[in-house]
Amino acid sequence: MARAGLTTERLVQAGADLADEIGFEQTTPAELARRFGVKTASLYSHLKNAHDLKTRIALLALEELADLVSAAVAGRAGRDALTAFANVYRDYALQHPGRFAAARFRLDPQTAAASAGVRHARMMRAVLRGYDLAEPHQTHAVRLLGSVFSGFVGLETSGAFSHSAPDAQESWTEILDALDSLLRTWPTAT
Repeated sequence: MARAGLTTERLVQAGADLADEIGFEQTTPAELARRFGVKTASLYSHLKNAHDLKTRIALLALEELADLVSAAVAGRAGRDALTAFANVYRDYALQHPGRFAAARFRLDPQTAAASAGVRHARMMRAVLRGYDLAEPHQTHAVRLLGSVFSGFVGLETSGAFSHSAPDAQESWTEILDALDSLLRTWPTAT
């Protein structure tokens, strides 16, 4: 019998909060059970195992992030859309480091195909339509932007920029300007 008050949704939300607090990799059913004051076995009527918990947290994070990006880029194009998209990712990562790490969790192909990750890819491609990039250049640009956003945020959240000038915000703004310039002049010769 399931313990009163425990639901899959409540456990996943608490798991996401826990990931932000202690780190996504450290978020386990045992740690979650400790937070609820129950035995780990009590969670298994709602979760299959640790991988299921991590997958569900990843799906929650992808959905939250997709909703934020969608609202931010609506009605924008070109540099404005690019900046809005990038700022949502950076802000989300800084506010929710565990969830952001979860959003990069490797999902099995079937789960990934049904996740909000597909929305992210469509929104990134929508942003890039403002730069008139055809395939395969658009795919290369998606990979570049994902690498830059993820790399910068990873370095920033690890404290890599905290002891040097200029500050991270100044670098972020300049990087977005450079990306906009690059996208407007993308080399399309094969």
